[in-house]
Amino acid sequence: MLRKIVILGAGKSTSYLLDYLIAKSEEEKLHLTICDLNPEGLPDNVKNHKAVNTLKLDIFDATERSNTIKNCDLVISMLPARLHIIVAKDCLTHRKHLVTASYVSDEVQALDAQVKERGLVFMNEIGVDPGIDHMSAMQSIDKIRCRGGKILLFESFTGGLVAPESDNNLWNYKFTWNPRNVVLAGQGGAAKFLQEGTYKYIPYHKLFRRTEFMDIEGYGKFEAYANRDSLKYRGTYGLDDVLTLYRGTMRRVGFSKAWNMFVQMGMTDDSYTIKNSEGMSYREFVNLFLSYSPTDSVELKMRHYLKIDQDDIMWEKLLELNLFDDEKKITLKNATPAQILQQILEESWTLGDQDKDMIVMYHKFGYLLNGKKEQIDTNMVVLGEDRVHTAMAKTVGLPVAIAALFILNKKITIPGVQIPIAKEVYEPILKELEHYGIQFKEQKVPYLGYNPHL
Repeated sequence: MLRKIVILGAGKSTSYLLDYLIAKSEEEKLHLTICDLNPEGLPDNVKNHKAVNTLKLDIFDATERSNTIKNCDLVISMLPARLHIIVAKDCLTHRKHLVTASYVSDEVQALDAQVKERGLVFMNEIGVDPGIDHMSAMQSIDKIRCRGGKILLFESFTGGLVAPESDNNLWNYKFTWNPRNVVLAGQGGAAKFLQEGTYKYIPYHKLFRRTEFMDIEGYGKFEAYANRDSLKYRGTYGLDDVLTLYRGTMRRVGFSKAWNMFVQMGMTDDSYTIKNSEGMSYREFVNLFLSYSPTDSVELKMRHYLKIDQDDIMWEKLLELNLFDDEKKITLKNATPAQILQQILEESWTLGDQDKDMIVMYHKFGYLLNGKKEQIDTNMVVLGEDRVHTAMAKTVGLPVAIAALFILNKKITIPGVQIPIAKEVYEPILKELEHYGIQFKEQKVPYLGYNPHL
């Protein structure tokens, strides 16, 4: 008898997810219903496959959505995170399992008791970050604890970057995921984390000047800036007494210092709109944030404001983005500075047809074992194949697809609203991911820790 999976949303992150489930469809007796507002945009090999049915679905059509979910065994929601709650409620009503790659919202978490009562699995945060980061971290933490070790330090970093062979701009960066999230990164409150038992805070205007550095063999040096809240997983990971807990976003060295120029100018602000933004030139946009001068050019005013020397690479990075071009125009009406900056950056940082992306992840585990402080570092690098089969789609979509199949096959049975931190969940998924080149390298390094008085 066929097991029916409904997939809601067929965007950029679903290429590997669909390929994986289609490849398994005959052996595992799967039938996929792929729902999207534009299903005709799916590749021919997907929409014409005998195990696939496509459906043009407006997620806000409650009747059609409910009927679609009613006639399946499991739902994979690849919709924007804010929409998972309406899907989750339908899954609860019709007693269907649910898998998403998004953070668990308070609304979805509130369904936990009912989900458990009905013996359902609502698996969330099963993408890359969150997802592979949870699973790989818990695997290492559990191994250390099994040996009798006590975790003192846990640091975790992830970055979506451009692959070395496609890294051809001065920023060493291109958009591999939602550009808006990149532009707004770090906003909404100070970054908070723990170092040697002391709470630390970095306000937004200083975030990109406080970075950590790490080396990955074969790929060189990277930097990371702090995520907004590193503390929320303290209880989840069982790290209530850990001394250092820090999560961050990885970039190539030099990116954060350059990005800080936009922060200091006010160009990443999303709190107000610019009335006459449509038709404004890039040059005029820059000039909005600079004082009036009867003699100085926009370039000179900006150099003085940011204290950039003429021979500084930072200046070359700004020129590369055509920021001072008076011919290039903004096409957005009543846009915020952040929206305008995003449009400017997308012109330079969008992946080309032949470009490849790269996902990097780096964990540090400091621990006390037999009275001695030790540390292991683990890292993962995944390279994309092309603009469709990206490393981002691979590391987001494959864990989702694997989790869905394991739930159907009753390899994952723990009921409730959850994230993948139980051994029953992370162990088989990580093992399956290894077959697709997603695996971690481990190295033992000296435990340095931090001086608590500094």
